[in-house]
Amino acid sequence: MGSVFKQILIPSVCVILLASCSSNKAKSLNADGKKVTFDTVALLKYDPKREDKKIDEFMQNLHKKRFFNGNVLVAKKGKIIYEKSFGWANYLTRDSLKLNSQFELASVSKTMTGTAILMLMERGKLRLDQDVRDFFPNFPYEGVTIKLLLTHRSGMMNYVYFIDDLYRKEHRDQRKGLTNAEAMDLIAQYKPNPFNKPDKRFLYNNSNYMVLGAIIEKVSGKTYAEFMKENIFNPAGMHHTAVYSKAVYEKIPVDVVGHDRGTWRYSVAQNFLDGPVGDKGIYGTVGDLFLFDRALRAGMFLKQQTLDSAYTAHNPLLRGHFSYGYGWRTFDAPGQKVVYHTGWWHGFRHIYLRDLKNDVTIVLLGNLVNGSLLQLDGLFKITGMPIVRKNAYTGSGDTAED
Repeated sequence: MGSVFKQILIPSVCVILLASCSSNKAKSLNADGKKVTFDTVALLKYDPKREDKKIDEFMQNLHKKRFFNGNVLVAKKGKIIYEKSFGWANYLTRDSLKLNSQFELASVSKTMTGTAILMLMERGKLRLDQDVRDFFPNFPYEGVTIKLLLTHRSGMMNYVYFIDDLYRKEHRDQRKGLTNAEAMDLIAQYKPNPFNKPDKRFLYNNSNYMVLGAIIEKVSGKTYAEFMKENIFNPAGMHHTAVYSKAVYEKIPVDVVGHDRGTWRYSVAQNFLDGPVGDKGIYGTVGDLFLFDRALRAGMFLKQQTLDSAYTAHNPLLRGHFSYGYGWRTFDAPGQKVVYHTGWWHGFRHIYLRDLKNDVTIVLLGNLVNGSLLQLDGLFKITGMPIVRKNAYTGSGDTAED
């Protein structure tokens, strides 16, 4: 997995590794005050010769017959049992994917934005019942709290469509991305009509997490990229993960290109809408998402009580099993609990699943948008994870919402 270094958080080892351990003692304790060992080298250790043959047969079929193009990682009980790349990073240049290829994580970014907000809450920097106007007095909507943003119950319009339409109508420069603060200013200036009143119903919407990204910057005094690197990526050893915004980078510095409409002919170039972050904008690897999973399970970021609240369904159950917590989609069944998130943005399509009861982690990151990620029942059965697909339980629907 490249130059990922070993991070061990036991005080005695810390003395050996560092000249002074005094400034790192806190890192040997998780959020609940318990000692933890977090060895990224050991966690990412994987021998392809010992791959799970059933999973490989499934994935080969998904690649050849369903045209999955991307990277996959499957782990059980904290051990990687399967990891592989399938296909092209950029079809035009015929560059093959590698295991450390960075994908635009799209809405999978929301899992980390939600975690960051809850970290700030635990530090006393904000409350979930606080109004957005406490941070942005010119915010045009009354009664929108941080909790409503986390749970997609704010009733806001979707800033992506609003700003895209505005830029086209006013012939604005589309070469450079706008920042979260600039997006907030446009919302304050134009006051686009909301979809409905706050807390009326669940309505998945990128605006919620773009606003949360702006709040992280306002509260921390750092850019979203800086805060995430210092508080999540570095502590978890996620050294192939970063925030890239078109407001900062003329060209996003990654090699993986998104391809849309199920065909290689439609490669997607980043534009001004790749500027705002929080709802998207994090680029990472399957291995780093596994490290994020293990860091959460170890309590490195949040207390168990806070984690439990993040994984709790805060909306009515859909089809008896599905809901949304704080940055996580949820699947609940008797004796089962899966938290997950999908992603779909500019030619990227992903699913990131964490079976909390059986300790199974599945990560599929793709850069060719098609229906391949709707065909995962066989993989769920092989790993022992419940089938996380809505129309498997009655009614219509699937895992592809974003």
